[in-house]
Amino acid sequence: TNRTSRGFSLIESMTVMAVAGTLLGSAAPGFMALQDGKRLQGAAALVETELQYARSLAVERREAVRFTFGVGTGSGCYVIHTGSPGSCRCSAPDQPAVCTGNGAAVRTVVFTPADRLSIRTASSTFGFDPGTGTVTPTATLKLSNPNAQTLHVVVNIMGRVRACSPNGVPGYRAC
Repeated sequence: TNRTSRGFSLIESMTVMAVAGTLLGSAAPGFMALQDGKRLQGAAALVETELQYARSLAVERREAVRFTFGVGTGSGCYVIHTGSPGSCRCSAPDQPAVCTGNGAAVRTVVFTPADRLSIRTASSTFGFDPGTGTVTPTATLKLSNPNAQTLHVVVNIMGRVRACSPNGVPGYRAC
């Protein structure tokens, strides 16, 4: 009887595995850059939402609500709080904000090195007025990732928030 063999030989299987491994290895950096970009966009959306929340909270509670930034062991952090400027601070991951005097933390967000992004601003603290929702001083928050992508979240004097990109992140207008 004449038997025909079916299936793949070990050499054919190993060749296919080597080609697949090479293709996956060359695509991995692109996936990491894509993931970093999406993480940056998510962080910018979070900061925008938090700023709008702080503004509405100030008007609702009829008391000043502040945003205070810090750089600790992570890549940056901020705390939304009531009380005087500088009465609350953040610094360590998995730690609550430290408040003194009349300060009370509402929310703390810490960006860790695992997040692969950083947040910077020239204004270490700014506050929303309870009567008008305006902000003093104005601020620009700069979020960036290791791929040199940057998004700015801008708070104008009226307390309105917008995001823009100084280096052409898709989906954002230019700063």
